[in-house]
Amino acid sequence: MTLRLEIEDAVATLTIDRPSKRNAMSFEMWSAIPGLLDKVAEDDAVRALVIRGTDHFSAGADISEFATLRSDAEGAERYGAAVLAGERAIAGLPKPTIAAITGVCVGGGCEIALACDMRVAAPDARFGITPAKLGIVYNFTSTKQLVDVVGPAWARQVLFTADIIDADTALRIGLVNELTEDPVARAVELATTMASRAQVSLRGAKTIITKITEGEHEDDEVRALYTESVQSPDYAEGVAAFLEKRTPRF
Repeated sequence: MTLRLEIEDAVATLTIDRPSKRNAMSFEMWSAIPGLLDKVAEDDAVRALVIRGTDHFSAGADISEFATLRSDAEGAERYGAAVLAGERAIAGLPKPTIAAITGVCVGGGCEIALACDMRVAAPDARFGITPAKLGIVYNFTSTKQLVDVVGPAWARQVLFTADIIDADTALRIGLVNELTEDPVARAVELATTMASRAQVSLRGAKTIITKITEGEHEDDEVRALYTESVQSPDYAEGVAAFLEKRTPRF
């Protein structure tokens, strides 16, 4: 296995650990993501997830597998399904997710990063989505995530040119939230802060933001989130802490 899941206090860290391939993602690795994310979702002690690489975040899909596992249309479809399942597992995790990006973040690496709620990157990180160099049509879910983050104009430029962009450009177009010399430390810091907040609020916000990006409107599920929040122990603790002028203990 070239993915490592570690848990410290309330923060889980998923590390892409295949430095000999610049952390390129194999079919096996893509296929393992849903099971690993299930562990994070089911562990009530874990409140946030950081995804990182080693020296590089990820150079994308392992191109060496294209001649074997993706050599025909059937194989390519099976491979694409595994990638999509991994990506959806990240995007659908009901807990905050932060990508800590160093080195290259290209192709499938960008898919993983875009599936996260937030992205922090090193000043020398590099980004690209390159299906136009391979004769592949980027899947709908991944394209939508790119459009949601950078807007249609920049999504076109990124996909039409397949160019590699630098970290300053990534920050300017909204592909990353922050640039920092130590993305992993900053991601853990953000995750720890989120873990200390009212979890009912974070779950509700994540659900509503997803609905907004899907073009949905306020519905019974959203209204139920409001009701759940004011009836929750988090709400009681938040109000008590405010009145007592102390830090809440969620």
